[in-house]
Amino acid sequence: MKTESEITEIIKNDPWMMNILQVTAELGLPDCWVCAGFVRNKVWNHLHGRGREPMNDIDVVYYDTSDTDEETEKKIELQLLKSVPHAPWSVKNQARMHEVNGDEPYASTADAISKFPETATSVAVRMNDSQALQLLAPWGIKDLVNLEVRPTPHFKEMPPGYTVYEKRIQEKGWNKKWPMVKVFSRGGVLYD
Repeated sequence: MKTESEITEIIKNDPWMMNILQVTAELGLPDCWVCAGFVRNKVWNHLHGRGREPMNDIDVVYYDTSDTDEETEKKIELQLLKSVPHAPWSVKNQARMHEVNGDEPYASTADAISKFPETATSVAVRMNDSQALQLLAPWGIKDLVNLEVRPTPHFKEMPPGYTVYEKRIQEKGWNKKWPMVKVFSRGGVLYD
């Protein structure tokens, strides 16, 4: 697996994922994507020869400066639950998340995703109006498809951010769940 089209192809071949993307697209939210583990886990499972596994959450992100009330996100989650019950929906408007994350305001969903902790997690997918899949990967897909976890520049350069990156690595234990995953420190050193 080396290309974005190969990633979208494995997603297209998963009816459950396509349903999630269809239901999300039907909301008509501005600059809306399904991101992080939704894509990352699918790619890593595929590269490990596994099928899709249950998810901790389904991260739906969008960008709407006209309504940054957190309650709106909860209402959207309830809408999604009506369409796909028991799915672990997590909806976040990136027009407000900079406040939660202690960052400068994000300019778009892509800008917000570029500031996720890991390059392999900074990836998203959506279904456009013509039912085609689009992939968003601000740092490219190289680390994702090479099973490499590195901090994004945003987390690598900021001392508090790097601490968050290291804590996430310890908590997530990705290289234990996916044995071929290689985790790197800020200096590029491989560690377990």
